Amino acid sequence: MAEVINLKTARKAKARAAKATEAAANRAAFGRTKAERAADAAEAARRAAVLDGAKRE
Repeated sequence: MAEVINLKTARKAKARAAKATEAAANRAAFGRTKAERAADAAEAARRAAVLDGAKRE
């Protein structure tokens, strides 16, 4: 037979896991210093400029 589980506990555990994954994503997106964000923006601008420079007319 299958093991008996408490559905309330399982539902709460699932919600905790979902919150943990969302928190990890937010830490990656928002937990960066101003210098890191500026460096990423500069790199994106550089890549866009290189791409625009390589376009034919």
